[in-house]
Amino acid sequence: MDIFKFQINEEWEGLRIDKYLSSNLDFLSRSYIQKMIQEQNVSVNKKIVKANYCLRLDDEIEFQLPPSVEPDILAEDIPLDVLYEDQDVIVVNKPKNMVVHPAAGHYSGTLVNALMAHCKDSLSGINGIMRPGIVHRIDKDTTGSLIVCKNDISHEHIAAQLKEHSIERRYRAICMGVLREDQYTINAPIGRHPVERKKMAINENNGKEAITHVQVLKRLKNATYVECKLETGRTHQIRVHLSSLGHPLLGDELYGDTKNKHKLQGQTLHAYILGFIHPTTKEYIETKAPIPEYFEKLLKTLEN
Repeated sequence: MDIFKFQINEEWEGLRIDKYLSSNLDFLSRSYIQKMIQEQNVSVNKKIVKANYCLRLDDEIEFQLPPSVEPDILAEDIPLDVLYEDQDVIVVNKPKNMVVHPAAGHYSGTLVNALMAHCKDSLSGINGIMRPGIVHRIDKDTTGSLIVCKNDISHEHIAAQLKEHSIERRYRAICMGVLREDQYTINAPIGRHPVERKKMAINENNGKEAITHVQVLKRLKNATYVECKLETGRTHQIRVHLSSLGHPLLGDELYGDTKNKHKLQGQTLHAYILGFIHPTTKEYIETKAPIPEYFEKLLKTLEN
């Protein structure tokens, strides 16, 4: 049984405990957390509470998460667009509408299901049976380069490069509106949104360092084509940072493009270049994922 402990500061004072826990345990749904509260797995100051309990300053929460039974993840013969592969790593060009690894509601059709068929037993096990080989992720509707590790030694090497921010990651994106400057560096910490569980936000008090370098490639009609270089890799980093400038990504209904007049399936964001030091040869490897067809068509439409 896993036990999670929290102490409440001023930012969270007055919030319902079920909302707080769903914001800070984002891998659990709010309904599941409410079920855990009902089954008396949550206490505040060592006393059992109800889901509508409103938090007070310095409250101490203890949440006991019972062990879960993980489902069998099956290999599926799903075509992969392989950009680079050897005995240690594989870099794939992930398509739109594909979840990276299985989770509640997505136990098939994921990149992991496809990798298990392609790589057989050659995937690292550090992240467990639900995420074999997975060392980093991109969102379901983000396309492009993703590196996967075939053994634990490679996994450790790539994970260390990600932690040191030494992996080259450049994204192509189309944002709403016309950016005035040619270059921007956005240095603003990102953390979980205090109220909306599915969103991240700039959070000066509790966020983690996040730095994005933005280069304008072309100004379009009511939009801008940009390249974003990540210095850090926080969840939804580019989406949050560009939204903070007042220029959310086209198609990104979560962070601003609620009209979505181009009928896009999620944000226009593509992991274009991925560069890393090979875990065995120590050589620099760089891959480039071709711009998706939908992206190219949208650029032409906006140019005209």
